[in-house]
Amino acid sequence: MTRIHMAYLACVAALIGAGLGAAPSAGAVGHATHLVFPGESIQKAVDAAAAGDTVLVTSGTYRESVKVTTPGITLRGMGRSTVIEPATTTTAATTEKAANTCAAGGNGICVIGTKDKNVEGVTVASLTVTGFAKTGVFATATDGLTVRNVTAVKNGVWGIAQEHSVRGVFRKNTARDNGDAGLFLANSINTEAGATDTEGTVVERNRLEGNRIGVTVRRLRNLTVANNHVTGNCAGVFVVGDENKPKAGAVTVRDNHIAGNNKSCPKTARLEALQGSGIVLTGAEDSLVTGNRVMDNAGTSSMSGGIVLFKSFVGTTSERNRITGNTLQGNSPADLVNADTGAGNTFDGNTCRASKPAGLC
Repeated sequence: MTRIHMAYLACVAALIGAGLGAAPSAGAVGHATHLVFPGESIQKAVDAAAAGDTVLVTSGTYRESVKVTTPGITLRGMGRSTVIEPATTTTAATTEKAANTCAAGGNGICVIGTKDKNVEGVTVASLTVTGFAKTGVFATATDGLTVRNVTAVKNGVWGIAQEHSVRGVFRKNTARDNGDAGLFLANSINTEAGATDTEGTVVERNRLEGNRIGVTVRRLRNLTVANNHVTGNCAGVFVVGDENKPKAGAVTVRDNHIAGNNKSCPKTARLEALQGSGIVLTGAEDSLVTGNRVMDNAGTSSMSGGIVLFKSFVGTTSERNRITGNTLQGNSPADLVNADTGAGNTFDGNTCRASKPAGLC
């Protein structure tokens, strides 16, 4: 064993002995900690892990993609200094893509269940994932996935994304400068379908900066977005529905700080140009937007403004949403914007200066 490995082991032992983090000590009954050092394969350690085990990745840069299919394991780094990047050489990248569908999809870390059974209780924590063509952390068919203290930076599409999943927890992550959403949660990415019940998924205390959209919630129900810091994106929080049934909604957006999301983004095949949108509900129902501080979001898009209700691009209206108890200032064209014709939407108890139409403040 080299001196470097011995030093790492001493550091790891000190962390575990001090009770920091969630990693059990090696040899604990029924559980094991699999240590990974620079130059070693994270994937091999993940493949060797059993339910309840922790794969603890020490500080360093690892050029690979990692696919997790075993329930109940924890993949954890030692903070931002544990960095996962794409393979750098053409030969290595080609070989990895042939063997690893996560790499082939352009993703960094994938947590994958099956069509018939969700993978349960996986945790991904305390590491950086950067530079992947599509997504930093991608999950599908999961139950109770936790992603915490992950830094997802400069990935081509999404920082952290999930579909076909329930009871997820996304907490204290940083998603910055990703091509589309920092955090993207959907019923299904590639198929048209009605909104699904997430059974209480939580997105909280994340820092979302410099993305196209901070958080996108698409065709989902029963989900909470709370206490996030969202700034410097083209748009802050999007709750998106369409003509499919059941309708998107029953989403709570509360106690977030959403400020200065004034980056300018061109239109895409699915969405017009964006700039200066704080919180947008489009084609959604029965949602609650409350206790948010929404400041200085300004632009000329049809969805610009502090808190905006906007019918979807296929004409589906937003209905029975409650916008209450928010503090808004300096948003343009207005702090509150109701560009929807849906029934039962209410605005009350908000602190703001200007609305479209007038009288919502």
